Amino acid sequence: MAKSEVYFTKEITPDSLIKIFNAMNVALNGKVAVKISTGEPGGHNFLDPDLIKDLVAKLNGTIVECNTAYPGKRHTPEDHWKTFEDHGFRAIAPCDIMDEEGEMPLPVANGKHLKENYVGAHLEKYDSMLMLSHFKGHAMGGFGGALKNMSIGVASAHGKMWIHTAAKGHSFEDSFSTDQDSFLESMAEADQSVINYMGRKNMVYINVANKLSVDCDCDSNPHDPEMADIGIFASTDPVAVDQASVDAVYSSPDEGKAALIERMESRHGIHTVEAAADLGLGEREYDLVSID
Repeated sequence: MAKSEVYFTKEITPDSLIKIFNAMNVALNGKVAVKISTGEPGGHNFLDPDLIKDLVAKLNGTIVECNTAYPGKRHTPEDHWKTFEDHGFRAIAPCDIMDEEGEMPLPVANGKHLKENYVGAHLEKYDSMLMLSHFKGHAMGGFGGALKNMSIGVASAHGKMWIHTAAKGHSFEDSFSTDQDSFLESMAEADQSVINYMGRKNMVYINVANKLSVDCDCDSNPHDPEMADIGIFASTDPVAVDQASVDAVYSSPDEGKAALIERMESRHGIHTVEAAADLGLGEREYDLVSID
């Protein structure tokens, strides 16, 4: 089987984002959703609007998000719209809270845990999607990249808890008693439902590996990054782009990588990639193509 191609650049600039998208030689047609994390207020590591605005404009894209399952400043549409505004995203593109008017179920085929994945109902408005992810650590998933952004990120507030509890509960508290691997496998199963709904040819994945905190952008008080920025990864394969991002952390000469590696390993974060590969969502073997 042919390896997936993952494109890479060390440059993290508006121009390099467009350059790496163009390198994939793909087209996102129709109404384009650009899925990001708007970032919990108090945090400061989320993708800079000035970094992404030119690429979003090139795609004539709409920046999309869903509300959080936990209390905070992105839990209700009213608060979340203020976060969109305060963090500068409404100034650069049209924006959409996809579960503002409810959710819709997507079927999961042959899932060990999920039979359905609940996503923001507005997903049906879009024909194609750029999964534009800030790659970094995560307190529960070990790391967050394309697979997390596509599963937890596209899920409605209720759907997020459904994934976190591996379809065994509906509350934030229930997530703390869920078996870790079951949670990670549930993220991969949710990914499968989104890919099947949108269509593989209508999805592209970019991971920006900068501000590499051990904490997610959902944290209002994240730990400061302990290692230097790595660069940007892009692929039509979400498994390969996350695997390449993880591999780049391990192969970095930066001694500060130890904290992020500990975070990933202590949460068995790579298991999401393993589970997604087992579901046929992509390949862990890849060819890294530098565009520098």
